[in-house]
Amino acid sequence: MSSLSRELVFLILQFLEEEKFKESVHKLEQESGFFFNMKYFEEKVQAGEWEEVEKYLSGFTKVDDNRYSMKIFFEIRKQKYLEALDRQDKAKAVEILVNDLKVFSTFNEELYKEITQLLTLNNFRENEQLSKYGDTKTARNIMLVELKKLIEANPLFRDKLVFPTLKSSRLRTLINQSLNWQHQLCKNPRSNPDIKTLFTDHSCIPPNGAIVPAPMTLPVAAVAKPAAYTSLGVHGPFQPAAAVANASALAGWMANSAASSVQAAVVTGSSLPPNQAVSILKHPRTPPATLGIVDYHSPDHEQLMKRLRPVQSVEEVTYPTPRASINWSLDDLPRTVAFTLHQGSPVTSMDFHPSHHTFLIVGSANGEVTLWEVGLREKLVSKPFKIWDMAACSLQFQAAGFKDVISVSSVAWSPDGNYVGAAFTKHLIHLYAYAGSNDLRQHLEIDAHLGGVNDLSFAYPNKQLCVATCGDDKSIKVWDLSGRKLYNFEGHEAPVYSICPHHKENIQFIFSTAIDGKIKAWLYDNMGSRVDYDAPGHWCTTMLYSADGSRLFSCGTSKEGESYLVEWNESEGAIKRTYIGFRRKSNGVVQFDTTQNHFLAAGEDHQIKFWDMDNVNLLTHTDADGGLPSLPCLRFNKEGNLLSVSTADNGFKILATTAGLRSLRAVDTPSFEALRSPIESAGIKSGVDTLTRSIEKPRTLEDATDKTKPWQLTEIVDPVQCRLVTLPDSTDSASKVARLLYTNSGIGILALGSSGVQKLWKWSRNEQNPNGKATASVVPQHWQPNSGLLMANDVSGVNLEEAVPCIALSKNDSYVMSAVGGKVSLFNMMTFKVMTTFMSPSPSSTFLAFHPQDNNIIAIGMEDATINIYNVRVDEVRSKLKGHQKRISGLAFSTNLNILVSSGADAQLCVWSIDTWEKRRSITIQLPAGKAPTGDTRVQFHSDQIRLLVFHETQLAIYDASKMDCIRQWVLQDVLLAPISYAAYSCNSQLVFATFCDGNIGVFDADSLKLRCRIAPSAYQSQAQLNGSQALYPLVVAAHPQEPNQFAIGLTDGAVKVIEPSESEGKWGVTPPIDNGILNGRPASSSTTSGHVPDQIQRFRARHHRLLSKSKGYKIENPTPLRFLSALPHCRTAVAAVVCEIFLKIHTSFIAMAVAFHNLGSDAGLKKLDEYLLTRSYITGYQASKDDLTVYAAIPKPPSSEFVNVSRWYHHIDALLRISGVSGEGGGVTIEGSASLPDEAIATAPVADTKASAIDEDDDDVDLFGEETEEEKKAAEERAASIKAAGKKKESGKSSVLLDVKPWDDETDMQKLEEAVRSVHMEGLHWGASKLVPVGYGIKKLQIMMTIVDDLVAVTLLPSTKYDIWIAPRC
Repeated sequence: MSSLSRELVFLILQFLEEEKFKESVHKLEQESGFFFNMKYFEEKVQAGEWEEVEKYLSGFTKVDDNRYSMKIFFEIRKQKYLEALDRQDKAKAVEILVNDLKVFSTFNEELYKEITQLLTLNNFRENEQLSKYGDTKTARNIMLVELKKLIEANPLFRDKLVFPTLKSSRLRTLINQSLNWQHQLCKNPRSNPDIKTLFTDHSCIPPNGAIVPAPMTLPVAAVAKPAAYTSLGVHGPFQPAAAVANASALAGWMANSAASSVQAAVVTGSSLPPNQAVSILKHPRTPPATLGIVDYHSPDHEQLMKRLRPVQSVEEVTYPTPRASINWSLDDLPRTVAFTLHQGSPVTSMDFHPSHHTFLIVGSANGEVTLWEVGLREKLVSKPFKIWDMAACSLQFQAAGFKDVISVSSVAWSPDGNYVGAAFTKHLIHLYAYAGSNDLRQHLEIDAHLGGVNDLSFAYPNKQLCVATCGDDKSIKVWDLSGRKLYNFEGHEAPVYSICPHHKENIQFIFSTAIDGKIKAWLYDNMGSRVDYDAPGHWCTTMLYSADGSRLFSCGTSKEGESYLVEWNESEGAIKRTYIGFRRKSNGVVQFDTTQNHFLAAGEDHQIKFWDMDNVNLLTHTDADGGLPSLPCLRFNKEGNLLSVSTADNGFKILATTAGLRSLRAVDTPSFEALRSPIESAGIKSGVDTLTRSIEKPRTLEDATDKTKPWQLTEIVDPVQCRLVTLPDSTDSASKVARLLYTNSGIGILALGSSGVQKLWKWSRNEQNPNGKATASVVPQHWQPNSGLLMANDVSGVNLEEAVPCIALSKNDSYVMSAVGGKVSLFNMMTFKVMTTFMSPSPSSTFLAFHPQDNNIIAIGMEDATINIYNVRVDEVRSKLKGHQKRISGLAFSTNLNILVSSGADAQLCVWSIDTWEKRRSITIQLPAGKAPTGDTRVQFHSDQIRLLVFHETQLAIYDASKMDCIRQWVLQDVLLAPISYAAYSCNSQLVFATFCDGNIGVFDADSLKLRCRIAPSAYQSQAQLNGSQALYPLVVAAHPQEPNQFAIGLTDGAVKVIEPSESEGKWGVTPPIDNGILNGRPASSSTTSGHVPDQIQRFRARHHRLLSKSKGYKIENPTPLRFLSALPHCRTAVAAVVCEIFLKIHTSFIAMAVAFHNLGSDAGLKKLDEYLLTRSYITGYQASKDDLTVYAAIPKPPSSEFVNVSRWYHHIDALLRISGVSGEGGGVTIEGSASLPDEAIATAPVADTKASAIDEDDDDVDLFGEETEEEKKAAEERAASIKAAGKKKESGKSSVLLDVKPWDDETDMQKLEEAVRSVHMEGLHWGASKLVPVGYGIKKLQIMMTIVDDLVAVTLLPSTKYDIWIAPRC
């Protein structure tokens, strides 16, 4: 049925309702399926007329249409069944059970059995889940609430819950207008026509009885327009209820005799031939003075009119809620002041991020653009105004040489949240690419307008993201994101004040307002303005649509200070209502905003004033505890629970609702849902389909690193430090987990084993798990259909050792596609049956990916390095892409960039166009030096669809896919040195989960790729597994689609585990601090001295602290820090930073000394070794080395399980020797003696006193830069005395150290630097020759030889002399 026929049905429904044909109304609603009358449905449910309820529903949905429909019918039939049981009508209950409820047994047999067992109870309330069941009326009301939620969330009811807004008796009015039009076409129209029927066209009989000519269709231009139409008035066959024209309303919109409707004008212009459209729209016709007739532009006007009515596209994924069913209150308005933030300059414009609801971009009068995280009260990024490229600016701008401060006139986020636009009061706009919480990068600078740029907004003409601007040069311009001007709209006679891009269905247009009060509308065709109206006040006006795009508002101020806030009637082209509540005079232009499709807010008279959209009277107002300017700037966030308001003291306040305050504090209060059904559904809450993968939790206040505490890596080494669940029936040593997926709904996990068998686990909804989502707190069920089928791929003739398993899941979780060396099989997720097979080997498939916009298109990576674009529906390969040298190992689609990125075992990345499947470019990933370009490389897109996660066994990397530039890289280092087995973004793309081949799991910050948490194998493996001979580690990791901190791992023994942080922590560690100039712990070069010396000292402190923590068990007598370092924070010279590095190297040399163990053949020796390995994976360092082999050889037989840590280490080294060997050098280890020694002498580092031991046990309590205590001095003196009393020097060994001392810049005084180095004197330390070696660019480094006596030069023996040399000329 066409859309015109659909609208006709609505007109008929209105007519039948007005004529009181009640039964006919609901019969037509059901048969047409266009409008679901929720009020009628509620009446029938409350009356218990179940047959009529189901009959009415049948016009809109069937039981098996989708899970929402299934749940709706289940709830109704369950209630009917319970009411029969409550009446003790067992016969009726059995009938309902057999005829109505039996259908649900196919989907949940256990539930059907449980319902059947209710027949055996005298009172079904004896069942625990039904114990709270009250009386029938209450139960129906509770069920009705649930049904309304389900109906509102059901896609089949989309656009069917709200009846269109129509004037009363609209059908009668249209008939009258048609008769008027026919009457005007009469050759001899009579003044008082006699219209007797609607069955034939009207025509006036000529007075002389001449024959009336046959009716014919005339072009508009051929019909002469009379000076004024005469209304038929009382002579019309129908009398409309609203017969009197609202002249004042029409006057506001049509004050300048413009066209009758914005919608009509815009669409007509796009639908008619160009010349005709321009002539009609440039010369609009005057509307009639009376309501009974309208001058249409063409006979097809009504068809064109309806195209811009506020009807949502059938492709939009939204769940409309009838306004009548929502109870609004003042508590829904953000009026409570949460806090005030200081910007530093008057705020001129603000905009909240479209999805991160606490991210606020602020523009100010000094030209600064600032990104705030208001939840943390933190300024993330600040961009002061500067001209990026003066040479690229216009000659007029360069010649002007502006000396005045350039202010921000407007800031805005793009709809996808990936760009920020800023317009300035002189010529320019700046576009920033938003790549993370603190990453706002310069993207584009445009010299957009002569004079000021007054407004900026983003739009999507031709489905392409663009930026629209307007300015003092009276023009509106549209630019693409490369800076190319696409459209230039001219026609205003005064500077353009604001713009409002919008769309209705497929029609894209822009409203613009100028400072002379003119409103114009433009299509993207450079053919001029389509309409020309006058705004109320005839001066500066801003226009905004409601969030759902259905209502249009404007707010402006006249030159005399009168302010106007109005709603427009788009279908009539008139002012629908004018809101009252402004003061008489304003000294500027009032700003306003809309929220929640229900409220308006405007800043005026040092207050924020609120209106209900449906009521012209002022609803309420607030002064936000005072301090607001006379005309404050304001902006709601998308949720409507936060309102940002500018203040008079160069800042802004955040006002919040109760829900907004909770979001700011990140306090989650789980809601209680009464009488939850035991049936497993989709986790529907408040009409929101939780299938969406973009759900993310708000950042909490704890995410802000406490600047007063040193950051520490979070280490999870024990199961009690996290939540963990092992999925039942998952362990299968013969089939390791090769691929792992969460279902898109988040209620299940799907694992593909190397044997080709897929397993599915589902979580049920119960008291322990009320939302039914995957969780580590509840054990799920290994799910299988009643038939007992397995989802098994055909692997006959396949070498499973060489096959590459691959899997992909459809977006609706209905189908899964997989292959393991053989054909690709498509399985039904409900029945596990094979729907079809395709793509027979060879070559075999190695990676699968559904096209994001068409589930029938599949990208299939192949063993022969090609990519097949396969259409399942027609069973054919549409395209074959060639560009790799080895098999395809990864595929990722980006809908934003319209590309497919592929990765291969050749370490190559290729970019393909989705439209043409042509290769755009290819690059090789940056591998470590000496590493051959081999090994599987995989890819995954960030939620912004621009950044790309690339992982290889050697590294993690983040690429900007628009340019394929590597913007972040992490290589194996520190505690994580084993090859990477897999990696994945968290659902909100804030974290990266990576698994390693030694069993470690790393959690990285996604923006910086800094490690924030390490999960050791001991946290998720049992002691038996740790001690086993087989290496056990995760092969794959998968992130939960809605819980950012939950992930699952698949292990080499076939086990699947779900891991979450402990409830007390709630997250994986803390975001590491940002180190300027450091990449992967290596300092970047810099030519600036003054700004980096404190950072150098701080880095030295951190590294010194780490080295001390590693010193446990080593031969260091007392790791008390250098006393003289306490003076370093006060030093500001480059010399100080360099000497820090000198002593760091000295200190490192001591830490590298050998560790000693005694008599490892005895229980006492093994006990001490077991204690030593309690916190270590290896003897020295973070990988197996020759030190491990030395100790391994000293143990005569495998240790007993009594020594847990030794046994685990021993079997691990034994397995490594059999598999790959050990190549690490190690730091040196000594095995001493076989005789029995006292327990305290075994594997004990020589420590002078108990204080040093205490320091070793708790590094966090060490004051690394404090003064030496009296006890330490006394111990040092006693030690020196004992050495002298021995009668000989303990020069058991000497070490020569060549120090490279590099200055910060060419201004460093190298002579002073050498003097400072040589000023360090102590027994056993001898300085040798030195020389200056050229580095480059006139800079020289100092090379100096140093000889130390190993047993004399210890950290604690450094003299306490004060070094006056530190007072250098630049201190």
